[in-house]
Amino acid sequence: MSARGGKKKTTKLSRSARAGVIFPVGRMKRYLRTGTPKYRIGMGAPVYMAAVIEYLAAEILELAGNAARDNKKGRITPRHIKLAVANDEELNQLLRGVTISNGGVLPRIHPELLSKKRGGRVKVDTQASVPEKSEKQVKSNKRSGKKGRGKPGRKPRKNTENDKEASNSTVDDVPGEGFTILSAKSLFLGQKLSLTESELSKIGSIKVEGIINPTNADIDLKDGVGNALEKAGGKDFLDAVKELRKTQGPLDVASVAVSQASGMAARFIIHCNVPQWGSEKCEDQLEKTVKNCLSAAEEKKLKSVAFPSLPGGRNGFPKQTAAQLILKAISNHFVSATTSSLKNIYFVLFDSESIGIYLQEMAKMDSK
Repeated sequence: MSARGGKKKTTKLSRSARAGVIFPVGRMKRYLRTGTPKYRIGMGAPVYMAAVIEYLAAEILELAGNAARDNKKGRITPRHIKLAVANDEELNQLLRGVTISNGGVLPRIHPELLSKKRGGRVKVDTQASVPEKSEKQVKSNKRSGKKGRGKPGRKPRKNTENDKEASNSTVDDVPGEGFTILSAKSLFLGQKLSLTESELSKIGSIKVEGIINPTNADIDLKDGVGNALEKAGGKDFLDAVKELRKTQGPLDVASVAVSQASGMAARFIIHCNVPQWGSEKCEDQLEKTVKNCLSAAEEKKLKSVAFPSLPGGRNGFPKQTAAQLILKAISNHFVSATTSSLKNIYFVLFDSESIGIYLQEMAKMDSK
């Protein structure tokens, strides 16, 4: 109360303060009025619009900060915002037609160029042992032909065993139609780690014995690899997953569960609960997830397994960090193991950015 008995002065609250948001609600209402003059705008519309834009800005800034930290920079640039939007599936779909000034372009390497340089070298290695034997056979056949010209009934014996081995090696190296091997590396125990390009819809047709399905605690199949596997497997696979949910219960972080791959070329699907980026010890949990997947495949005596990009979409892992952790976990697993039934491990990637990152990280493994 003042000395004259007047009313106490009250400070006016802005619409943003009353709504509990930082972005200006009044300015949002003004923009809505100028953009849509024919329609009546309610009181809640600018509040909702301010809240949505504030959430998107905070999400993009968080992801851009992660990209700047991965690139060892202390300041966020338009390039980091471009990478942050491209790495997130939902933001990339929302801002697909938006051009970010000074954001640069995403790395894009045409698969045919990679297959000539790297993938072609893999095919040559698998067939390298065959031509030497065939040359010796040709020489021996020529000598026998010179000596035995007067014996027309005798023919040189065909080496069918070598032909079978060569055909089997080429079949084992290629996981099926629609899958292109871009690069390969031999691991500690002789396993072959292959970087493969394909489409997400074809993951159910890959010719391996086990497929890794990154999921959550409830073994959800709604998005990503799970949705593609459900379409490929059909009702039988969905029933197998429902039965697994009843018997297994909720999956702990980094734990795995195995189900039958009904309706697919593979024998088993290994479901794993991938940790969320930013959670406690998320990097250690991701390495543990990869090792648990490999151990589950070895318990089933599998010879080949397909790894899609494990953390993505809602898990929020930066692709560069995820590639480093996954490759490190696979290498350490076979270094510490004495024996393993696994012979071929395929990384199945679906976008050009992930392919470029994994090629770079696999090259670092070769240099080490």
